Amino acid sequence: MNILVVGGAGYIGSHMVQELISEGFDPLVFDNLSTGHSWSVPEGRLLQGDLADRRKLREVFATHSFDAVMHFASFIQVGESVQEPLKYYQNNVANTLNLLEAMRDAEVKRFVFSSTAAVYGTPDSVPISEDSPLHPENPYGHSKLMIEQVLADCEKAWGLRSARLRYFNAAGAHPDEAIGEAHNPESHLIPIILQVALGQREFITVNGDDYPTPDGTCIRDYIHVCDLASAHTLALRSLLNGSESMVFNLGNGTGYSIQEVIEVCREVTGHPIPVKIGTRRAGDPATLVASSEKITRELGWKPRYADLRTIVETAWSWHKGGER
Repeated sequence: MNILVVGGAGYIGSHMVQELISEGFDPLVFDNLSTGHSWSVPEGRLLQGDLADRRKLREVFATHSFDAVMHFASFIQVGESVQEPLKYYQNNVANTLNLLEAMRDAEVKRFVFSSTAAVYGTPDSVPISEDSPLHPENPYGHSKLMIEQVLADCEKAWGLRSARLRYFNAAGAHPDEAIGEAHNPESHLIPIILQVALGQREFITVNGDDYPTPDGTCIRDYIHVCDLASAHTLALRSLLNGSESMVFNLGNGTGYSIQEVIEVCREVTGHPIPVKIGTRRAGDPATLVASSEKITRELGWKPRYADLRTIVETAWSWHKGGER
């Protein structure tokens, strides 16, 4: 089966490519390398291009035959989306419409979409189920929810079947240490903490300690990137086997505060990891914890790296290897 992985040179996308290869699929990566890395893509599998380039997209679909498309090429920083909403709507919405148009014209009707817990906003209760109200609080969440609605409309119009996977905080690295999380600049909590342990930063800034949580810092659900990839593979196989469209949450069902994550990182690295308290980040809910019962029940998904310490250990092993 030939799979186009859009954004496959990025953090989650590159782990997805490795998972697909190990599961017997034949993935091809389409990425503009604005945030991804060519070294994270196996040789011969990278097509460099931008979703804004409709001519390039038509060329890709004209010269290759795909059974499905997986889409990871989104901007993902909540704070930045508040500051630069047009950037997020252009890339996450308009450019995705270009991709869907190319798929429609090529008659590719299976789509796995990287969505987010941000579509829920501040939840009415936790853990969050797929039936929880959808009221995103920032442009990033709005952009993802917009595409979820577009996918539903495309299904009615031309038969597109999709898996909309709303995941929580991806973390960790591949156990073979070949690929891991490498954003520039880094924006995710665990790698920033580990940069302090590596001497690349003097301290970690915690964005607010006055949230309505036990220690005042935000609580999040951390899921290993390889567990994310395996869930995507299950959803992909289900679509290819003729299933209806689906929506699933992806998380471990356990919330950890930022302070608790820092403590685990201190234990794993043996470094004191100094902390400074900063101001709240715009658009951040206090608590986001997933219920993944639905995908467990319907697709048999089971996380392999559910423990936060294990997640941090895989990330630490990769980051100690230095620049790739």
